[in-house]
Amino acid sequence: MSNDWKPRTKLVHGGIRRSQYNEVSEAIFLTQGFVYDTAEQAQARFKETGPDEFIYARYGNPTVAMFEERMAMLEGTEDAFATASGMAAVNAALMSVCKAGDHVVAAKALFGSCLYILEKVLGRYGVEITLVDGTDLDAWRAAVRDDTVAVFFESTSNPTLEVIDIKGVADIAHAHGALVIVDNVFATPVYSKAVELGADVIVYSATKHIDGQGRALGGIILGTRDYIRETLMPYLKHSGGALSPFNAWLMLKGMETIELRVNAQSANARALTEALQGHDKLARVIYPGHPNHAQYDLVQRQTDGQGGTVVAIDLAGGKDAAFRFLNAITVGVLSNNLGDSKSIYTHPETTTHSSLTDEQRAELGITPGLVRISMGIEDTDDIVADVLAALEKA
Repeated sequence: MSNDWKPRTKLVHGGIRRSQYNEVSEAIFLTQGFVYDTAEQAQARFKETGPDEFIYARYGNPTVAMFEERMAMLEGTEDAFATASGMAAVNAALMSVCKAGDHVVAAKALFGSCLYILEKVLGRYGVEITLVDGTDLDAWRAAVRDDTVAVFFESTSNPTLEVIDIKGVADIAHAHGALVIVDNVFATPVYSKAVELGADVIVYSATKHIDGQGRALGGIILGTRDYIRETLMPYLKHSGGALSPFNAWLMLKGMETIELRVNAQSANARALTEALQGHDKLARVIYPGHPNHAQYDLVQRQTDGQGGTVVAIDLAGGKDAAFRFLNAITVGVLSNNLGDSKSIYTHPETTTHSSLTDEQRAELGITPGLVRISMGIEDTDDIVADVLAALEKA
């Protein structure tokens, strides 16, 4: 395997292992354990596991290893560890580096489950959490201290699509010796430049664009070999958040087409954003790749101008108008996932972010009229026509 390959080649061939049968498609090694030739071999493997040696599926598996290696090749990290879900990845990335008395700074614009881990789980065990406006570098400067062990943020926030300056935050964090942990789902592995911008640890919910077809849960954490094997792996090995080999195989199959899908989804997002400019039923249209976005210039630097696959619209008529709009959609589905081949429409206030207080949602800009649209790969004209027709009924 060559690290000189272009991304699309890595997505198809990266990390391949073939059995004695020389299969074309990656094999699913659906086993929980592995057999040793001798007692001496078992003893040696438990002392030190080689790069292509396995002990137990909670520690590693050949199919899962293919997924991890392919993602590390694509992202440009030394290593990776796959988990049972995206939230298992977020939890492990944070819990593996924190202990009582530590300090973590995070952007306040986070998915509700991420906030729960920070405030309820880490907070319960004596970790001090400071939440800041992630778009304000002065706020990060004021919050990060010499005892800060990590900073955490979504590179593009869910669902209001604020974009965080990865390099700016990383420079601040590294000046104090803090680890930079980035949830990079909305940027996608296709558009990611997180490593070169200074991220130490990158987290993905593989459930989203990587699978991209609504089939399976999964997550992955990427970073240096020392972090993955010495800090993260012991935590996951003993706490049991491993990815199923079957789900890893689905992720491998998803990776073969992720660049094609994400580019098509992003093109649909740009087209819909343009079509909705100035619409009288909308208070806001939010898309990071459009010049009216507050962090548009940052997007040009951080993802080479790629705004991603998600558009958010804010209906002026509030929740009732949003519900009428959602109930009129025919091209796409109403659900709470994102990054799928199908367009997915979500009302965050009443679903994905319903666990937040009214005050928290108001502070984050999650209004009653806000609708998150995860663009699929359907025909652009069909999507645009359907959204415009649904807005007429809103």
